[in-house]
Parts: sequence; C-alpha cells; structure tokens
Amino acid sequence: MLELVDVTKTVGRETHIDGVSLRLESGALNVLLGPTLSGKTSLMRLMAGLDRPTSGRIIAGGEDVTGLPVQRRNVAMVYQQFINYPAMTVYENIASPLRVARMGKATIEAKVREAAELMKLGPYLDRTPLTLSGGQQQRTALARALVKGADLVLLDEPLANLDYKLREELRAELPRIFAETGAVFVYATTEPAEALLLGGNTVTLSEGRVTQFGPTIDVYKRPADLITARTFSDPPLNTLRLSKRGARFVLDGSVSMPVPLHSVDLADGDYLVGFRPHHLRLTRPHKGCVAFSATVAVSEITGSESYIHVDFADERWVALAHGIHILDVDDTIELFVDPERFFVFNLDGTLAIGNARAAA
Repeated sequence: MLELVDVTKTVGRETHIDGVSLRLESGALNVLLGPTLSGKTSLMRLMAGLDRPTSGRIIAGGEDVTGLPVQRRNVAMVYQQFINYPAMTVYENIASPLRVARMGKATIEAKVREAAELMKLGPYLDRTPLTLSGGQQQRTALARALVKGADLVLLDEPLANLDYKLREELRAELPRIFAETGAVFVYATTEPAEALLLGGNTVTLSEGRVTQFGPTIDVYKRPADLITARTFSDPPLNTLRLSKRGARFVLDGSVSMPVPLHSVDLADGDYLVGFRPHHLRLTRPHKGCVAFSATVAVSEITGSESYIHVDFADERWVALAHGIHILDVDDTIELFVDPERFFVFNLDGTLAIGNARAAA
C-alpha cells in the first residue's frame, strides 16, 4: 500500500503538487491521467523518493518514508525516454537488478527469459541496446523494471515510443502482470483511451491537483466536475451554455429541448451542459434527439472514423462519426444529440447533476 497524505510540492513560487491525498492498494493498477504539465511526473518523483514534498507525508507499507531517498526504497521506474546501460547486452540489462539482489544463476536465467519472452526480446538478448530500435530499447527498460520485484513500479508514459501493434498487446497484458506481482503500480498517460483500456483505478490531475480518484470506468461515466470530464474526453468534450426554464432547456430562444430526466429537479437558471463527441451524430438515432444547425470548420478522416469540427453559438464542437464523411468548409449541416447524454454543470464547473447513461 502507498498512501499520500496532503502532499504539496513547491519550487520557488510555483506549486507543482497541491494538497494531494491518495491511497493506492497493493496489486492494483493506478492510472495518472492528465495533460502535459498536470503534475503526473512530479507526483511520481515524490512517490519514488526522487524528490521530497514541501509538506505532507508519504507512507509505504505502513512506514513513513517521506524523507527516505530512492536508494533506500524498493522502487522501479520506467520513463517515456528509455534508460538502459549501453555497454551491457540486453540480457545483462534485464538481469542487472537481479544480480544486485544476489539472486542465484538459475533464478536469474528463468526470470530474464520470462521477461524477454513477454517483451518479445528473445532474439536480441546478446545485442547491446544501441544496436536496437527505439521500441526494442524501451521494451528492455520495461523488462528490467518488471523483473526487479519492486514494491512500487512507476511507469511514466512507457508505451509512447512503441509501435501500435505492440502497444496494444502490452496494454492487454500489463494489467494481468500487475495483478500477479502484488506491487503498487502507477501508470501515467495523457490518453483517456489508454486509461480505459488498462482499467484499474484512475487519478485525474489538473494543475497539480487531484480532481477525482476511483475505478476507471466510474470516473469516466461519473466525472465529479467539468475539469474531470474534459480530462477524460478525447476528442475534447463539447459544451454549451443553456438556461433551464421549467421543463425545458433553452438557448437565446433559438433552441429549445426537454430537460433530461436526470435534471428535472434542478432549479431554474443557467447551466453548462457537456456531451462527448461520439454522442454528436450526423443522423438522428431516435426521436428524442435534438437537432442543431452548425457550420463545418474542418473534417478529418482517420480511415474508419471521421472527426467533424463545427461551429455553433460561439462554440467549437467535434463530432466523432463512423466511416468516411467528406464535408466542405462552411457547409451548414444538421447534427443531433440526445439530452439524456448530457452532463450538467453549474457555471463554476461543479457537477449539477449527471448519470451513468450520459457516458455510455
């Protein structure tokens, strides 16, 4: 178990980590999700003992390790920019933490071979890292971290430099490995889709603060506030300011729609609604959907999907549509959204009301 109690880290006048409290259980995968500069790496360095918090405590296995340097902790860390010993073979790189731990030759052999097979490094064990591709070097660093048997394993965007196929294979395999080791695993990513694929628990971060922590699917389906909803949406969350008047949401008299069932008890007033790009449709899926007339800004085709960027009421929205859709800039098109999919926020960004169906 790893526990952070009101941990803050300041550097000069800048606050990198602001009052973070977390309890991470052994054998669990914990994802740190947030954009660049949200505090993911800073938080990992505090967990590892590479940096010391300005205030607060860090407790590992029931022991206060706040001032304990990384050399005296059983920690393994893998960065996006891989770090290997260039003069050693791949085999020796993987075996290095086992030799430091004075394990027997047979144990080292078995563990290295097992990690090499998992990371598809078997044919390269006799080569040095500099003769390998970037992806192979990153897999070497991952294998070395996994064989170490650390109590805490920190993975800072470790799959970013790998090719798509291997990345998907490892995403599927890593949760099983994490569960079997009994260590605390912390995995940092900027990609909401990666957090969903990995499962486990997710910590959403913004400007050094934790906005929400819980089972990944729960954080995705029930964001606690607008910042969390935006953090957990890629493409970006679509938003629109609406006024509730009785049983309807209205926009400047030009758009009117029934208030969704999960919001009927809200007081009348102004709200900000949010909905995900895959809920903004090019065709009306059912009668309950509301139509919006919007102007095409740009359309992007990824192959099996299209991203349609549109302008509506001073907002830039993105629709994620299956298939190829070629639309001209400045075309006026009709788009549809089901109000039951809305997250409804107060104007200060706190959640007014929301339900699991909104994120399905």
